[in-house]
Amino acid sequence: MRFFFPKPLALALWLALGVAPAFAQSPANDPMKAAAQKAIATNPEVTARLNQLRAAVDAMDIARAGMRPQINLEASAGHERESIATRKPEELGLTRTGLGLSLNQLLWDGGALKHELQRLGNDKLARYFELLDTTEQTALEAARAYQDVQRFRRLVELAEDSYVQHRYTLSQIQARFKAGVGRGVDNEQVVARLALAESNLAAEVSNLHDVTARYARIVGEAPPPKMPAVPSVAGALPTSPGEGMAQALRGNAAINAAIANLRAARELASERRSALQPRVEARLRGGGGQNFDGVADQRYETSALVVLNWSLYDGGANQARIRQQVRLVDQAADLRDKACRDVRQTTAIAFNDTRKLIDQLEALDRNVLAIEKTRDAYRQQFDIGQRSLLDLLNSENELYTARRAQANAQVDLEVARLRALAAMQQLTPQLGLARLDVGPEMEDAAQWDAGEDVPQRCPVLVTEVQTTPRADLDARAQGMIRSAPAPQPAASSGTK
Repeated sequence: MRFFFPKPLALALWLALGVAPAFAQSPANDPMKAAAQKAIATNPEVTARLNQLRAAVDAMDIARAGMRPQINLEASAGHERESIATRKPEELGLTRTGLGLSLNQLLWDGGALKHELQRLGNDKLARYFELLDTTEQTALEAARAYQDVQRFRRLVELAEDSYVQHRYTLSQIQARFKAGVGRGVDNEQVVARLALAESNLAAEVSNLHDVTARYARIVGEAPPPKMPAVPSVAGALPTSPGEGMAQALRGNAAINAAIANLRAARELASERRSALQPRVEARLRGGGGQNFDGVADQRYETSALVVLNWSLYDGGANQARIRQQVRLVDQAADLRDKACRDVRQTTAIAFNDTRKLIDQLEALDRNVLAIEKTRDAYRQQFDIGQRSLLDLLNSENELYTARRAQANAQVDLEVARLRALAAMQQLTPQLGLARLDVGPEMEDAAQWDAGEDVPQRCPVLVTEVQTTPRADLDARAQGMIRSAPAPQPAASSGTK
C-alpha cells in the first residue's frame, strides 16, 4: 500500500517549532536533558548544518538578483594607436577619455531563473530538514552518551564488588592454609579467579574511559561526577509498533529532506530545458568623453537595444544535460525511497528492542535473584565444609555475569525507547529541548507538504518474527520428562 502524508502537516510544524509537551521537565532540572541541550547548541555537526542552511538562504538572494537590473559604471583614460592601410595617414593615434553608464535587464530566459529560484527554495527546505534530523540525532547521541556513562559506572561498581569478593575469599583460603586445614591448590584456584576479576575490572574501567571521551565529544564537556537516574520515557511511546511506524514515516525529517532534494532535482531538469529557448535582454548605455569609445572627435554616445541570443546548435550538449538531469531525478527518487526504508528499519528495530528487552529484563531479574540466593547459600555451606571452593567461585562468577547482563539490559531498554522517539522526530519535544534559531527565512516550512512525492516503495510494514509459543516449548519439556527413566536410589557403600 502507498503511504500518504496528511495535509497540512500539523505534526511536522509542531515538531519544527520545537514545542515541548507540558509534562517535559526543564533541562536545568535533569542532567541528561541539560547535556542534550548543550550538545544541540554547541555540537559542530549541528552548527555546520545551521551554517549550511544559512548559505542556502544566501544562495536564493543571489538568484533573485537576476530579476533586477544590472547597472555598471565604466571610466577609462589612455592612448591608443591603430593602423589602417586604406587610410592616409596609415597610422593614427588617439588620446581618449570616457565615462559611461550601462543598464542591462533580463526580459526572458525561457523560465530558467524561475526554475532556479524554485530549485534553491527546495534546496533550502532540504537543508532545513537535514538540520532538524541532525538536531534530533545529536539529542539522541547525547542522551545515549549519558546513559552509557551511567551504564559503565555501574559495571565498574559490579567489577569492583567482584574483585572485593574474590579478595575476601583469597584471605579466607590463606587463613585456612596457614591453620593447616586448607590445601595449596585451593589457594592457586582463588589466585587465578582473582586475576580474572582484576582483568574484568581493568576492562570495565577502560570502557568507562572510552564512553566518557565520547560524551565529551558529543556534549563538549566532561560528564558530571554524579549522574542521577533519569525518568523513563516509556509513557511517550505509542501503544502499538504500527502506530509508531506510521508516525515515523509521516514526520521523519530525513524523509522530508529526501523529498525536498527530489523536487530540487526536478526544478534543475526544467532549468536545463530552458537553455533550448532564446534569451532576451534590454540594454541601455550612455557616456561621453574625448574621442569616446576610440572614435575620433566623438564626444558622447547613447544606445537603447533589445538583444536576443538563441543557441541554435551546440553539438548536442543541451540535450545531453537534460538527459543527465532526468537520470539524476530518478536517482533522487531512489534516495527518497531508501531514506524511508532506513527510517522504517530503524523504527522497527527500536520498537522490537523495547518489547524484547522488557521480557528479557523480567527473566534477568529472576536469574539475578536466584543466583544471589544460591551464592549466599554456597558461601554458608563452604564455611562449614559442605561446599567445595570451586562451587563458591563459580557462583560468584555467575552472579557477576548475571548482574552485568541485567545492568546492560536496563540501559539498552531505555536507549531503545529513546531511539524510537528519535525515529518519530519526537525526542527533542519530549525532552523539552530548544532547537537552534533559524530566523524568519524558514517561515515557508510551515506550509510544506509532501503531496504526491511520498515514497513509492516504502509502505508501513510491521515485521513479525514467527517463534515457537512458550506453551509448546513447555509441552516438549514435559514429553522429555515422561520419557526419561525413573531416578534410581544411590547404592549403599556399607555391608550387610
